[in-house]
Amino acid sequence: MAEADEETRGALSRRRSRHGRNGRSSVVGPDVPPIDTRIDQFDLTVATTADYLRGAWPAELADVRFEVGAMPAQNSGTDGVDRWFVDRARRRVILYRLPIQRMSKLHRNDELHQRMMVESCVFRAVAELLGKDPWDLGPDRYRFL
Repeated sequence: MAEADEETRGALSRRRSRHGRNGRSSVVGPDVPPIDTRIDQFDLTVATTADYLRGAWPAELADVRFEVGAMPAQNSGTDGVDRWFVDRARRRVILYRLPIQRMSKLHRNDELHQRMMVESCVFRAVAELLGKDPWDLGPDRYRFL
């Protein structure tokens, strides 16, 4: 019987490390949600809104590049801080994260209204690029029967 106990202890010691930590999972496993920051949410909102607009206006936005910048290097001279920059020659739209997130006056400061603000800035920047009204970019989205 002592031999059986010794064999069992030997098998256990081979399966475990010195402090019994061998079978542990990684720190970030499938049960831990991914890191979700304001920067990630902003980038995701810009990307999904740009994809929506590309689907609605495929010919006009096929070669347009959407970029995210922290702050504008210089202001355009209008009132306030620029929220976006449109470069028609290079077909490029740059959205500035910090002015949009921190300087926009929201009706309610929650996740939904923050996302709506980012979406509206993307719509207004694309409208400026195309020379259209922002409401014309997604007319079916706002039409009720």
